Amino acid sequence: MCGIHGFIAPSLSNDLAKSTLQEMVQSTNHRGPDFSGFHAEYPAFFGHNRLSIIDLNQEANQPMLFQNWTIVFNGEIYNYKELKQELEQKGIQFTTQSDTEVILKSFIYFGDACVNKFIGMWAFAIYNKENQTLFCSRDRFGIKPFFYMHKKNDFYFASEIKSLKKSPLFDGELNYNQVSKGLQLGWISYADETYFSSVKQLEPGTNATFKIGEPLKIEKYWQIETTPSNSMSQKESVDYFKALFDDSMKLHLRSDVPVGATLSGGIDSSSIVCSIIKNKLSEQLNTFSIYYEGENSVDERPFIYEIEKKYPQQFKTNYFSPSHTDIANDFEKIAYSADFPLSGSSPISQYYVMKLIKESGIKVVLSGQGADDYMGGYMHSYYRLFADNLRQLNLKSLSSEFRHYKKFQAISLSKSVNVLLKSGLSLFSSEEQLYNFEYKKYYPFLVNDLAAKKSFDIKNTGNSKFNNFHQVLMNYSSLPTLLHYEDRNSMAHSIESRVPFLDHRIVDFLFKSPENIKIHDGYTKWILREAMNDRLPQKIKERKDKKGFVTPGEISWLRGPLKELLEIDYSVLPFIDNKVTGNLITDFKRGNNKNANLIWRIANLHFWIKTLKN
Repeated sequence: MCGIHGFIAPSLSNDLAKSTLQEMVQSTNHRGPDFSGFHAEYPAFFGHNRLSIIDLNQEANQPMLFQNWTIVFNGEIYNYKELKQELEQKGIQFTTQSDTEVILKSFIYFGDACVNKFIGMWAFAIYNKENQTLFCSRDRFGIKPFFYMHKKNDFYFASEIKSLKKSPLFDGELNYNQVSKGLQLGWISYADETYFSSVKQLEPGTNATFKIGEPLKIEKYWQIETTPSNSMSQKESVDYFKALFDDSMKLHLRSDVPVGATLSGGIDSSSIVCSIIKNKLSEQLNTFSIYYEGENSVDERPFIYEIEKKYPQQFKTNYFSPSHTDIANDFEKIAYSADFPLSGSSPISQYYVMKLIKESGIKVVLSGQGADDYMGGYMHSYYRLFADNLRQLNLKSLSSEFRHYKKFQAISLSKSVNVLLKSGLSLFSSEEQLYNFEYKKYYPFLVNDLAAKKSFDIKNTGNSKFNNFHQVLMNYSSLPTLLHYEDRNSMAHSIESRVPFLDHRIVDFLFKSPENIKIHDGYTKWILREAMNDRLPQKIKERKDKKGFVTPGEISWLRGPLKELLEIDYSVLPFIDNKVTGNLITDFKRGNNKNANLIWRIANLHFWIKTLKN
């Protein structure tokens, strides 16, 4: 895990280019404190911050050079050993034990198509000085970040916005389309857009090729297929999923330094921890957890204790409970690390998990991120499931699942009617129509210029309402935001966070599988629960609540350690209705919690623009 930087800029002098590169690399030393490297090949310049995980020797430092090629790489290619062996059989020679060299020589041998062979997370750039062409790639789900700026013959890229702010192309102009999406929906980005007009992100599963004098070439190399084609029985599907998951775990545990795991007591992180222990994949496993005590706080330690009972003295737990003083003292650092406004309070808990990991001396950690977004982990998944049942006239399945849903969620008659109405809306509307409706109507009073709110352009690839919904979660809404914070919070503490549920082989299999192995008899993520039947404690396997990184959050902190965020200078926010917003905040101060999430976003946007934007 590292920080990458680079540019091709014939508009700069050699001296100015070198000083700009120096500033870019220094801006993200936290991403790789083990080594900082530079390489100049005018008009191409490359820099790298290294966090040493695979092949700790200096020969694996970056930028890495071979003949005409230069590479800077951030991430991990977990199947690098198998790829290296394949290339060696073709006569390719290696001088390091690193996955960086495997990427470079895979590209030289296979060309752009090399990325289809990779299992892992990555953002990299490879420059060929002979033809002055820069090839860039980002992993299938956007686990690793890749930001860029492009103007005429100049092209800059980096792992974080902090680096690009050192470029002469950066002007700080806000992209109000993204600002609006952040306020309305809590999204950290959309497609290639960021909070800045001049800065784009390379979308997940996408390659880019840049050459002076030619248009920037952007090509999608991978996308989720949403048409079910798996004809296995439920038992066969569970067994196959379990084999895929176990292989993903083995690959994700490849490291030349110790590996730990975050642990919340939920099904996803518990599956990772219990699999490591059950399969004896680590000799000394450390887990890391955050908890809160007091009124309206959620403490998941009782579930973690269940794992300790099942596997006594087989792993070491590490806990931390942030105080109000911690929150007040650390908030600006947390906000700075995030690069963009905090869309919710849970990234703060994640920040403290990573801080705890760093203090323990661990450099690599496994996280349960991503499973909910394609296994039917969210309650909104039910609306699409019921819609599919209605579309297929599968009334037996609809009746059965709705009965289980009502029982497990303990919902009232009015709530039941509401669920069916939303399911009907899902039946007759595409995901694009649903998201555009929510975006335009959710807080219609908030943004002054509604005409500036561009509609979404969401393309689905199948007829399954259930799969189309999860495709949107993966590509646009929840997962990109979650992965953004996963990267920033881990890298703020020089920690590499790995997400074994986002092995593309697992994701591909689940999208090709029928809905009834994802939601079944009222249980979300049914296939995961069944696959982990012999590993998880029963109380965790049967959990029906969905927690995530729970915090005292928007309400408690805005009325406590972060109450100063509510003192808004409305001149900083000319694009919102100041009067209506002021009334909302006044009502919140008086005890009305109805719009707490929105008020959190407004307060954090204001803080970011006033304090951190430039």
